[in-house]
Amino acid sequence: MSRRFRGNGSSDTNISMYVIGGIALVVVIAFVLSYILYTNSLAKQAKLDSSTSFEITNQENDNQMINMISNTENAEAVSSSIGRTVNEIENETEEKTEETTTTTKTKENNEEENKTEEKATTNTLNEETNVVEEQPATKDPTFAKPVEGEIIKDYSKDNLVYSNTLQEWTTHLGIDYKAEKTDIVKASADGTIKSIKNDPRYGLTVVIEHSNGFESVYSSLLTAEFVSVGEEVKQGQTIATVGNTATFEIADETHLHFEIKKDGENVDPNIYIK
Repeated sequence: MSRRFRGNGSSDTNISMYVIGGIALVVVIAFVLSYILYTNSLAKQAKLDSSTSFEITNQENDNQMINMISNTENAEAVSSSIGRTVNEIENETEEKTEETTTTTKTKENNEEENKTEEKATTNTLNEETNVVEEQPATKDPTFAKPVEGEIIKDYSKDNLVYSNTLQEWTTHLGIDYKAEKTDIVKASADGTIKSIKNDPRYGLTVVIEHSNGFESVYSSLLTAEFVSVGEEVKQGQTIATVGNTATFEIADETHLHFEIKKDGENVDPNIYIK
């Protein structure tokens, strides 16, 4: 009985040892597996973290690049805008300066032209004045009696004289020289034949135009065939013959009715006849 008991005890011990060893081996294996799994897990986590960090870094780098590009574009746009603005301002300033310069030059040129024109005008006026001063004034023509004969009715503008034909007192704006029919009538002064006409009051009439606005009038003529209109005549040259054609003086003796006018107005012939 005693031996069986001892033999069983040894077997139990061995079994216990095997059990403990198996457990220890399992623990070791579990520990190793756990360590390996943990290590792999750490490696994967590290790899994942590294990948994530790389992606984040790349994303940040991309964002930075995008920001840099955006900032560069904005900077270029701003720079370009500023450059354009500065250029535009410079161009506008240059244009305004050129316009101001052009306007100033134009004003100066206009002033110079005006001064030149004023000087030219002044010189012209001075020259004209000098010419006028240098040229002597034209003298009034000197008149001579157109016929040889006494005065039967004198010039009378302010005092009335009696008209035998009209049977009334009236003015007389010429001188009536007594003459016979066909007596020669001569030009009283140098001039140009202005007209030859039949006047309803004074009959056949010749008008000679002289210098300084003077005219001489020869009326109650018989003929005027010696001259023509526009012809230049000299003092004493024959221009007509005496007649009796003046209806306003037909009751008077045969005579030459003679007048002198200055600028269209009758004047006293006695003043100018020498």
